[in-house]
Amino acid sequence: MKHFICFLSILSFLSCGQTNKKVEEKTQESILEKAKRIHEKVITIDTHNDINVHNFTDSLNYTQRLETQINLPKMDEGGLDVTWLIVYTGQDTLTNEGYAKAEKNAISKFESIHRLCEEIAPEKIELALTSEDVKRIHDSGKKVAMIGVENAYPMGNDLANFKKYYDLGARYISLSHNGHSQFSDSNTGEKDSVWLHNGLSELGQKAVKEMNRLGIMVDVSHPSKEAMKQMIALSEAPIIASHSSARALCDHSRNLDDEQLKLMKENGGVVQTVAFSSYLNTEKDEAYNAYIKNILEKVADSMGVEWYRRDQFSSLTDSQKEVFMKNYPKVKKIAISIADKAPDAPAMVDVSDFVNHIDYMVNLIGIDHVGISSDFDGGGGIKGWSDASETFNVTLELVKRGYTEEEIAQLWGENLLRVLDEVQAIAKNMQKP
Repeated sequence: MKHFICFLSILSFLSCGQTNKKVEEKTQESILEKAKRIHEKVITIDTHNDINVHNFTDSLNYTQRLETQINLPKMDEGGLDVTWLIVYTGQDTLTNEGYAKAEKNAISKFESIHRLCEEIAPEKIELALTSEDVKRIHDSGKKVAMIGVENAYPMGNDLANFKKYYDLGARYISLSHNGHSQFSDSNTGEKDSVWLHNGLSELGQKAVKEMNRLGIMVDVSHPSKEAMKQMIALSEAPIIASHSSARALCDHSRNLDDEQLKLMKENGGVVQTVAFSSYLNTEKDEAYNAYIKNILEKVADSMGVEWYRRDQFSSLTDSQKEVFMKNYPKVKKIAISIADKAPDAPAMVDVSDFVNHIDYMVNLIGIDHVGISSDFDGGGGIKGWSDASETFNVTLELVKRGYTEEEIAQLWGENLLRVLDEVQAIAKNMQKP
């Protein structure tokens, strides 16, 4: 009898184990289905995607599934609705010659974005200038393009160029990039503690006011901490960090420390957490990069491609940079696939590390002041969100962490659009006679 009871107990235990397993599977499935429902419903906005003008021609463009991390097929696959395409210009000498060369580059990028939206694929993507445009275009079933300017350097010393860029569609502008501009010191000054303006120049101070007047969001992702603090003190409108993360979790000068994050909250702005591995987890990023370095070089060599380290990039010629960036995605993709099969490969920075930064900032400054960006085609991309086709994985991780549909909608775009609305409303009041 005792043996029979024991046998029944074992059966009961096994049955409970199987039941618990089924319940767990059902729960996991419901999380997945919930994430899919939310992802399909909310408007997903990525505030920073770099471009190469050679991908905006009749024969080669974003209607094709290119090697680029951002293009229309990949946006469709991943459910990414809005891409901020970036007019980026690197830092050069503060001379009229340098400004003229940079202006030519910037205008070519504006023209490329307009060509995509107005000539190449107007039935698939449209340029938005306001939050109302975003909602209207999204409701029509098309993808949405918006324009951000990374580095005001091409504008030279003429503040009238801010109106020119605004008319071309720019809705946020960073006053510097990797190097001090005529407007603002850069975060890169932390390397040697050499500053040009100790924050903003007099021209930079006027530029903040002019952006307020026009309705352009001020972007503080690349300027120095002192410049950022001065921008907040000067600006009558909320500001944004278009692609930055939390410095408390990753001590990189491109990230915002707790003091800066709290200033963003007081200002009413939004910080767009960025999926850039070296801005998310230094230890993991350095370990993985050290491991994959030789693999990258071997893959590049097998393809007959010159390979450069990130710290060499600033010394390259424009043509070398162009060739490198064209081949970078292919080489990296092959190298990662090789590393993935190696049992001794260290872990890559992934979506979990990314959402750790969202969690941290939400806990510190509140859900109203946090958003999402990737920096695709500009160095961004992590395991799980390596290109636009994997965008859903971010929503899935947010659902796993307990974020509600309303909170996920805020993170994916409502916070950013709220800031844009406020910036444009303040501009409208400033322009009244």
